[in-house]
Amino acid sequence: MEMPFDTLSDTTDETLLASYAGGDRAAARVLTLRLTPRVLGLATRMLGDRSEAEDVAQEAMLRLWRFAPQWREGEAKVSTWLYRVASNLCTDRLRRRRSIGLDDAFGEGNEPEDERPGVLGQMQEAARFEALRSALADLPERQQQAVVLRHFEGLSNPEIAEVMEIGVEAVESLTARGKRALAARLVGRRAELGLCDDD
Repeated sequence: MEMPFDTLSDTTDETLLASYAGGDRAAARVLTLRLTPRVLGLATRMLGDRSEAEDVAQEAMLRLWRFAPQWREGEAKVSTWLYRVASNLCTDRLRRRRSIGLDDAFGEGNEPEDERPGVLGQMQEAARFEALRSALADLPERQQQAVVLRHFEGLSNPEIAEVMEIGVEAVESLTARGKRALAARLVGRRAELGLCDDD
């Protein structure tokens, strides 16, 4: 039996997934609308490529639907499970990409065009994005994953530990090392990227 769509917005992810497994299509719609943007954001930040990120988000959601009948409430959060799947899919793509070289994967003309007004603002934003994407891409995979989950997706250290299947202390270490490495890579580019403090 399907519950009315508007009554599902306050329902937990876990209850929605169980409802979907029981045949409730409205629950699937709510869960899709709730989780897909988050997974897409994670994948976009990890991969730096919107098209690839969309593929990852779609695959992660498909895996969630296939896994729904085996879901056991109380073992993990749906969002944590989904982040783990998406992170692993991104890591696989990054490994394949590194085997062909980053220059080939992100060659000139492959970045999506930004159609917002303000040419100077667009140029500076694009430079910042590229600098951050490049610095993130240079990090070891586990550091990159921890930094993205913590500082871009806003997950807590215990949630990241569950996604990455490591201890909280390891998350803290990976995140701290990743932030230091990013800062070191970007320190000489603050003026160029418009990040200088006004005196």
